[in-house]
Amino acid sequence: MGLLERLRKEWFILGIVLVIAVARLEPAVGVKGGPLKPEITITYIAVSAIFFNSGLSLKTEELTSALMHVKLHLFVQIFTLVFFPTAIWLFLQLLSITPINEWLLKGLQTVGCMPPPVSSAVILTKAVGGNEAAAIFNSAFGSFLGIVITPLLLLLFLGSSSSVPFTSIFSQLFMTVVVPLIIGQIVRRYIKDWLERKKPPFGAISSCVLLMIIYTTFCDTFANPNIDLDKFSLIIIVFIIFSVQMSFMFLTFLFSTRNNSSFTPADTVAIIFCSTHKSLTLGIPMLKIVFAGYEHLSLISVPLLIYHPAQILLGSLLVPTIKSWMVSRQK
Repeated sequence: MGLLERLRKEWFILGIVLVIAVARLEPAVGVKGGPLKPEITITYIAVSAIFFNSGLSLKTEELTSALMHVKLHLFVQIFTLVFFPTAIWLFLQLLSITPINEWLLKGLQTVGCMPPPVSSAVILTKAVGGNEAAAIFNSAFGSFLGIVITPLLLLLFLGSSSSVPFTSIFSQLFMTVVVPLIIGQIVRRYIKDWLERKKPPFGAISSCVLLMIIYTTFCDTFANPNIDLDKFSLIIIVFIIFSVQMSFMFLTFLFSTRNNSSFTPADTVAIIFCSTHKSLTLGIPMLKIVFAGYEHLSLISVPLLIYHPAQILLGSLLVPTIKSWMVSRQK
């Protein structure tokens, strides 16, 4: 693969680096009350646009074929939304006595609370030849569950920012997440044939809006002189994220291949990716709502920004290995 093709494929990860660099150079543009007016354009318009886009793109009509595989769905959702955040919380009790930046550790907890992503787990499951229908179902169902469960988990493990009351958080979540998602699904019913024919770039649209959100979040950080991020903490967090991903992928593999598990090799592939991947698209807007007013919001966001490319990189590297294992088991 040529350099240009590789850059085109990884444009979103490059975009994250670029918007953080631009925010560092001129933070005044994207701060609250600045020319971009992020308190309106980001908090309401951008977040609503992402979830309307999700509503339009979620093929819920295709999920009925995977609906009956209840045991697999229960495994994925319980692992993602119960075991994952709890295990991270227990791990952080040990890490809290280390000199690692406390806001990055809080960010690790937010990663644990996130629902599965709509796209990456499905793409990797398909690349291996696993149970794609189950991956689609769990990604979509997990996204819907995450709208309610993720904010509750964040509040349970971390508490909200003192400046935003609990009722305000959920009313804003309802207006900017639930309502646009439902409207998107309703609109999809009427223009489904057109969407199937034209195949609009839903992923690219959400990614562009997401870059705007990341940009304004880091503008707030760099405009605040009190925030300092040490390189030691950042390097350790990167190492922890890769270790957590590898450990959890191995754990889901062990659980789903036990003799009494009744999962096929194709099911195991879907389980490995859907149980361990976390959504940046849903996560960043939710953090923006739940932690509105936190001066350390961008530091809390850093582990999720690292986790996203890490899960794609690790998953892509493991595709040939998992594929050869699945083929050998199916013979």
